[in-house]
Amino acid sequence: MPQPQLFPATRWTLILASRNSSAERRSALEELLATYWKPLYVYARHCGFSDTDAQDAVQGLCTRLLEREFLRDLDPERGRLRSYLRTAMRNYLHNEHERAHAAKRGGGALVFSIDEDTDKSILTTSGSTPEAAYDRAWALTAFRKALDRLEAEYRSSRQKTPFEVVARFFDPAQEPPSISETATSLSISGGQLRVALHRARARFRTLLLEEAADTVETSTSAEDEVGELLRSLQQ
Repeated sequence: MPQPQLFPATRWTLILASRNSSAERRSALEELLATYWKPLYVYARHCGFSDTDAQDAVQGLCTRLLEREFLRDLDPERGRLRSYLRTAMRNYLHNEHERAHAAKRGGGALVFSIDEDTDKSILTTSGSTPEAAYDRAWALTAFRKALDRLEAEYRSSRQKTPFEVVARFFDPAQEPPSISETATSLSISGGQLRVALHRARARFRTLLLEEAADTVETSTSAEDEVGELLRSLQQ
C-alpha cells in the first residue's frame, strides 16, 4: 500500500514534472516569481539600486527567466531555488540590467505589479549584505504566507482563541506578550492559552514546511530550508 506523502504536490515538483511542457513550466515559475519577487527587490536595493531601478531589475530578470526556460536544465539535487534565483539576480545586475533597463523604458509588459509599501517595510529590517538581506526577505515572505494561511483556517473555523491574539506570539521582530496577562484578558487560564498556542505553532510549522517545500524537492530538503530561514531571521 503506497505511503501518504508528507507534502502536497508543490510548484517546484510541478515544474520538474513538466519538463516537456513549456506552458506548464512557465505557469509554475510565474507563480513562484510572483510570490518571491520581494527578496529579489531587496537584493537589488542592497546592491545600491534605487527604488525604481530595483523594480525595473526585478521585472527584467523575471521576464528573462520566463523567456529563457530558466528551469528546464536545473537539478534540485545541486541547489535550491532560493540560491538559483539569488545567483541569477546577481548575474543579471552585473551583466544585463543596463541594456534591459533601456529596453523596458521603450515599452514592455510587466510580469506582475509591485507593492511598494510592503517593499519599504522589508528594507528597514533586512540584513547588512545583499545576500543576508535576500535570505531574510525570503524567510519573511515564507513566514507571511504561512501565517496568512493559518489566519484563513482560524477565520473558517470556530477557534476559542482569536487569531489576533495568536498572531502576537508569531512576530519574529517582537517580544511575545505575557501569557498570564493575555490569558486574563481572554478570561481563560494560562494553561488553556498555552495549549492553544502549542496547537497553533504546530500547525504553523506544518504550513511553513509546505511553503518551503514549494521551492525544494523533498520533505528532508524542506526541513533543512526552514532551519536556514529561521537562522536568517536571527542574524
